[in-house]
Amino acid sequence: MIAPLTQFQHFRQLNVQGKLLLPNAWDAASARLFEAAGHPALATTSGGIAYARGWRDAQRIGREAMLSEIAAIVGSVDVPVSADIEAGYGLSPQDVGATARGAMEAGAVGVNLEDNGHGALAQPLFSIESQCARLAAARQMADALNAPLWINARVDTYLLDLSLSAERRFAETLARGNAYLAAGADMVFVPGLADPGEARRLAASLNGPLNLMALPGVAGASDWFDAGVARVSLGVGPMLAVMGLARRMADEARAGVWTAMAEHHYGFAEAEALFERA
Repeated sequence: MIAPLTQFQHFRQLNVQGKLLLPNAWDAASARLFEAAGHPALATTSGGIAYARGWRDAQRIGREAMLSEIAAIVGSVDVPVSADIEAGYGLSPQDVGATARGAMEAGAVGVNLEDNGHGALAQPLFSIESQCARLAAARQMADALNAPLWINARVDTYLLDLSLSAERRFAETLARGNAYLAAGADMVFVPGLADPGEARRLAASLNGPLNLMALPGVAGASDWFDAGVARVSLGVGPMLAVMGLARRMADEARAGVWTAMAEHHYGFAEAEALFERA
């Protein structure tokens, strides 16, 4: 079911006003925890969802399975949810349009679309022209459904090793970002960019808001927000941290102790209360 117009509008307002820290959920439990912590909106993480279901990342899970997980997460919370739809589960604009429609029918008010070909292309990334057509298809589908979908266009020039000089990488990122905005995207997402100075330069040059991703070597979001970044997403980071904690508990259990489990204990009564409206 498509979300109420007020949810689309609220999510849009949060992104436009800026300084949005957006957590990414991989199941109902993580979504409920983020909501209970007071986050006004959240997103899904394709990597986290894939790992939780025994798949590797990068579209191996498939469209229908991913849309089912998105619907379960949306249905578990009252706050607006943006859906990570990876590269659209198909190469063509029609594929992207179908996936965007599915995400909206699952209740999402935003989507994140990558320009990463995930090995299906002769080159690592879709051409600018191809990706613009794919983004335009998502926008056209949203317009057809009278839904002001917030489209976050991911640019993987920093995430992948494209053998570009620093200046060439920046120029390619800027060219793609502005082209994607002109094609119908609302925001540009550049995971892998870590330097606040470069973030400031990019934010000042883009014709729309910039989204970055939390990284292990970056202390926090404040420097990026001060640099003009509108949104920082936690991405797959929380899920990976949970995996790290689970590995520690597994190692400790082999030694007959449960120190980490006791340190991070979440009460049974708390868990039951978290799901009392389910």
